[in-house]
This record gives sequence, structure tokens and C-alpha cells, in this order.
Amino acid sequence: MDFAPSEEQQAIFDMARDFGQDRIAPHARAWEEAGTIPRDLWADVAQLGFGGLYVSEEYGGAGLSRLDGTLVFEALAMACPSVASFLSIHNMCGGMIDKFGSPDTKARWLPGLCSMETVFSYALTEPGSGSDAAALRTRAERTDAGWRLNGTKAFISGGSYSDAYIAMVRTGVDGPKGISAVIVPDGTPGLSFGALEQKMGWKAQPTAQVQFDDCDIPADHLLGEEGRGFAYAMAGLDGGRLNIAAAALGGAQAALDATVAYMGERRAFGQSLDQFQALQFRLAEMETALQSSCIFLRQAAWKLDSRTPDATKFCAMAKLHVTDRAFEVANQCLQLHGGYGYLADYGIEKIVRDLRVHQILEGTNEIMRLIVARAMLAERG
Repeated sequence: MDFAPSEEQQAIFDMARDFGQDRIAPHARAWEEAGTIPRDLWADVAQLGFGGLYVSEEYGGAGLSRLDGTLVFEALAMACPSVASFLSIHNMCGGMIDKFGSPDTKARWLPGLCSMETVFSYALTEPGSGSDAAALRTRAERTDAGWRLNGTKAFISGGSYSDAYIAMVRTGVDGPKGISAVIVPDGTPGLSFGALEQKMGWKAQPTAQVQFDDCDIPADHLLGEEGRGFAYAMAGLDGGRLNIAAAALGGAQAALDATVAYMGERRAFGQSLDQFQALQFRLAEMETALQSSCIFLRQAAWKLDSRTPDATKFCAMAKLHVTDRAFEVANQCLQLHGGYGYLADYGIEKIVRDLRVHQILEGTNEIMRLIVARAMLAERG
């Protein structure tokens, strides 16, 4: 059993970290204040191969593993968890198209996705169905030319910003078997957006409702098979949960690194903060939390890559454990900065705000507990 990354994996991590520190970190606060991410960033991201991490090379992708992807998002999140997480959603969409799309669907959408000329968003959640995703009500009715969509999606990262949306819609009976996945390009008649949401964190990425009002799409915009959308969505979320955990880990690590440096500089009662034993204990606890989270995340990613029977359970456990520990560490880092941690200039309060939502999206951590418990009970029998 080898816990060390390969030379290639270390190179991927270093490349993503260096890019983040050069192209993202210096602008993260300004992008948060502007409430958007400059479009020209994505061309640079795509040149590194990060636009289609899980897409096969045939369509312009990098063909990387899920474990490799966690390294990318962890490293980028050290610069800004919001930007890294937005990119993870785009890549989740790419992975779904590559895995479930027909050859024609792949050829149509994946080259632009990989070059990031076409930025993708994922639209599952609705105002009345969050954790109970199978209860979604957005409908797609057959027409002579394809499908007519009606309904509303909520909390959509990239709503009104992205170039295309993978939307889960109801094409059949109630429940998960009646759900299909469709691709809706921006500019489609009947597609509109709500006002931008005012959020606690993730302020750099625009978030809005996505609305379908007699929104007509061609028949070939169906992704995969009719009635398989919910299965596709859940499969996509296994990887998405790893990426969100990785971004939380990277953000927390950045907060801890900044805190260790700060405690060596800040003096109180005649000595630097890092000389107080009680505070040293807290540093040790945070380091242990992040190192254990890292190992857990890598194991879950390996299981997903290896398609082990318990991969979904481990993805849920990793998402639960890593995002909880990461937020706790970031919050402790703010506390150790004292009043300065509350100021935007030090960057810690932004990390705390950004990481809070990682415990909610891609399935709340309460739902993660439900997935794990159900898997345990099924294994018992």
C-alpha cells in the first residue's frame, strides 16, 4: 500500500497550485466583490487541461482519474474555494456527458466543454426539492421536434453565467424512474433566470434560479437514455462530492498555513503566539484533522476509480468527514487570528464563509449520514 502520490500526480498538484497562486489568489477578493469570475480565466484553465479532467482524450479531455481530480481542486482551492468549486461543477458535467452521452452527443458538446468555450452548469435542485431530489417537478413533454420544458431550478451555480445547463427533468412517472437528463444551451427561447442570489460565501460565482417556460429543445439534447437521469445524477454526485471535499480541504489548508505563519509573528504577553502550549495543542489538532481528511479523501477517490461496491458509501463518508473537519479548522484559524481574523484583509473570514456551504451542497451532510447508514444496513443482510 503506497500513500505517496506518483511523480505525475505530484506534478499535477504543483501545476494547479502554482496556477492558483499566480492567476487566482491575487484577484480572489476583487472577484468576490464583483460577484463574478472573469471569462478569460477559463481559457487559461483549459490550456492546462483542467476544462475536461474526466473527458477522454478523443474529445479533447485530459482523461484523468477521480483521484487526480481531487488533487487539482484541492490545489486550486488554496487560492480560492469558490473558483475551484465552480470549476468542479463544470467538470462534473463533462464527466457525465463522457460517461453517458451518445457518440453524437459527445462529439457535439465535449470539445467546447474541454476548451471552456462552453461553460457548463448542473441543474438538479428545485425550490421544493433539495434533499428529496427525486421529487423534482420540472417537466419535459414530448413535441414533434423534441422536448418542451417547464419548471424552475434553484441555487444553480452559474445561473445566467454559464453557456449550457445539464438539467434533470421529469419525462415520466413520479419518482426516480421518471427523470431524464437534458442539455439546454444558453439563449434557448423560454430559458430565463432569476435575480442573482445574495449569499454568505461563494460570492465570486453567480448563483440564480434557472427557469423554463415552454422552453423547446431538440430531441438529440436528451443525455443518454430516457428515464435514466436520476441514476446519472447520483453517479455524477459521487465524484462531485469528492471534488467538493477536496476544495474544502484546500481552503482549510490555506487557512492553517496562514495561521501558523501569523502565530510566529504575533506577540502577546512577551512571546509569540506559537510558544503557548495550549495554542500548540490546537495547531496539532488541526493538522491531525486535515491529514486524516486527506487520507480518507484519497481512499474514497481510489474506490470510485476502482469501481468497488462500497464506493458510493465511501464518497459520502469522505464528503461528510472532510467538509466538517475543514470548516472546523477554518473557524479555529479565524479564532486564533483574533480580531484580525474577522477582517477581510487577512483572508481567513472569506475561507470560513466559503467552506460553510460545502457542508450543504452536493447532498447535505445529513443526507451523507443517511447514505452511509443505509449502506451499512444493506451490507448486514
